[in-house]
Amino acid sequence: MLNQFFTSRESEIRFFLMLFIALALLLVTSYVLGTRVERGDVSTPTRTASIFPVVALRAKSAYVYDARTQTVLFAKDENERLSLASLTKLMAAVVATDISPEYAQVIVSQEAIRADGDSGLLPDERWTLQDLLDFSLMSSSNDGIRAVALSLGALSRFDANESEIIDDFVKAMNNKALELDLKNTYFWNETGLDESEVKGGGYGSARDVAMLLEYILGAEPHLLEATRQAETTITSIDNNKHVAKNTNRLASDTPGLIGSKTGYTDTAGGNLAFVFDPELGRPIIVTILGSTASGRFEDAKKLIDATLLYIKGNQE
Repeated sequence: MLNQFFTSRESEIRFFLMLFIALALLLVTSYVLGTRVERGDVSTPTRTASIFPVVALRAKSAYVYDARTQTVLFAKDENERLSLASLTKLMAAVVATDISPEYAQVIVSQEAIRADGDSGLLPDERWTLQDLLDFSLMSSSNDGIRAVALSLGALSRFDANESEIIDDFVKAMNNKALELDLKNTYFWNETGLDESEVKGGGYGSARDVAMLLEYILGAEPHLLEATRQAETTITSIDNNKHVAKNTNRLASDTPGLIGSKTGYTDTAGGNLAFVFDPELGRPIIVTILGSTASGRFEDAKKLIDATLLYIKGNQE
């Protein structure tokens, strides 16, 4: 009887021992497999996309946009409405091209010559629209853009005076801003010159300017071609040669520059907008608003360098 008890007891012990071992093996196997699955996610080194480098800018507002991937790389108060100064001329050029073919003739009037700043245009001088736009955007010529507006504004009104002609042209600029959904953009004149000590000639945001440049890239890329050069000579229809010097002093130093426009007034401070292509077919749009006369170029250099680092970091 006693032997039978011990035999039975030993069988139970062996059974529980085997059960314990089986459970232990199951737990160990589960742990190992789970660890392998986890290691499959984290143990193999993978490249992490780099983030845009931290930059300190003088500008009140800035925006860096990758037009190919439609990605915002950097933004600082990008929706703040600020004075645009001569960045306004970009919209004037777009509207002029909408109104008239680029080979159309523009005559420089005495009224145009009276615009602030003498860029060397001559009274009654004849230009093709495209050549005068090239000259005006590159050298930021107020009299050149004024001549364009006076030639193309209020074409349906033969009795319009000079003020009404300009008002009609500026109205077309504002309508174009609405068409392009530039919510923070509004123009008081066609040049961007300050209307008073406290009122700018045009307002917009860094994001809006970038959107305008993106539109130009797609619809009217020829408007930017001349502005990628540091200096060029443009000849009017009357065979007068005019040297146009780019107001963007980084024109020769920006890799793959596609186009640029500067702006500076008392209300705006220093502005700069440009497009460059650090890779083949990857236009990067940069907008800088509310910096200083020299600070805008320092800000631009920082953003160019940061963009190049960002792109390199995402390629390795």
